[in-house]
Amino acid sequence: MDLRLNDEQRMIRDVARDFAQKEIAPVAAHFDETGEFPFEIVKKMGALGLMGIEVPEEYGGAGLDTLAYVLAIEEVAKADVATSTILSVNNSLYCHGLLKFGTEAQKQKFLMPIASGQAIGAYSLTEPMSGSDAGSMSSRAVRSADGSYYTINGRKSWVTSGPVADYVVLFTMTEPAKRHNGISAFAIETDRPGFIRGKVEPKLGIRASATSELIFEDYQCPAENMIGQPGQGFKIAMTVLDAGRIGIASQALGVAEAAYEASVLYAQERHAFGRAIGEFQGIQWKIADMKTRIEASRLLIYNAALAKMATKETGGRYTLEAAIAKLHASETAMFVTHQAIQIHGGMGYSKELPLERYFRDAKITEIYEGTSEVQRLVIARQELGLR
Repeated sequence: MDLRLNDEQRMIRDVARDFAQKEIAPVAAHFDETGEFPFEIVKKMGALGLMGIEVPEEYGGAGLDTLAYVLAIEEVAKADVATSTILSVNNSLYCHGLLKFGTEAQKQKFLMPIASGQAIGAYSLTEPMSGSDAGSMSSRAVRSADGSYYTINGRKSWVTSGPVADYVVLFTMTEPAKRHNGISAFAIETDRPGFIRGKVEPKLGIRASATSELIFEDYQCPAENMIGQPGQGFKIAMTVLDAGRIGIASQALGVAEAAYEASVLYAQERHAFGRAIGEFQGIQWKIADMKTRIEASRLLIYNAALAKMATKETGGRYTLEAAIAKLHASETAMFVTHQAIQIHGGMGYSKELPLERYFRDAKITEIYEGTSEVQRLVIARQELGLR
């Protein structure tokens, strides 16, 4: 594994780091408190090329690789996980699916505005009664008699950027009897009749990342907006989630690093019983465990990024590498933020410091893009050769 960064990778890392610390970190607590969506920050990230990092320049993106994307997400997440979530959804869940499965016309219409930061995208798979079991979704898309459009009805839930998205990659049933093999994907224009933004979720963390239900009531979607072929939706969704898991792992790494760095500084500066608390063995063990898990997560994430990059030549999948990275990094984020609060004591529990926000934000990384339990199933089934 060659972990030496090239000039482009270092460049995007430094750009993301500088922007995150100067523009995002100072206002992160405000957006967490108010739950406002950071429109201006998103526009600025678009201008810097961060909203479509792996998208070729001809489609409005930066034309960089997966490792560059990982580095950018990590730096933004160190300042604010919520903002990195917006970045991750745009890049991995929305842009990746259209880039891999969309037609040329779809890329021009639905990919370019998102990758260039002129519009916001969302990914909608989950329903109120259908999470990990996508085959049980109840939303429907019925093709018209003349074949020119699909009428979509149903309710989707937990849609990141749902309240503000201009376009949505939607997964819904076209042939319910086939369950997973009856799901199709569509590019949805949110300004059409029949599209309704539902309840906004009052979340524990990542509060600046808007999340809501989406309701479709006789929404007429042009047939040419179908992504891929009829019944190919589940394959598309799972392929896209592999990319998304690398993004979530990267943001978990970022928040873990932020909590760790704050803890090291505090252990050096805080004194008790006449000496810095970092001189006590109990604190030292916490620091050692935090650092070890962070560095292990970093290597697993970079390995997953390289595996994804290799698929451009091999045409294979990187499901196993992505699941391992996501599982380890997300659980590391929870472990590190928990230990950080312990090290800070009462101050860690106070909103005067960002530690409690790091802790709340870290939790979601164990849930979205597949829970830790789902990641363990994916890993085990891959290793056992089970479908």
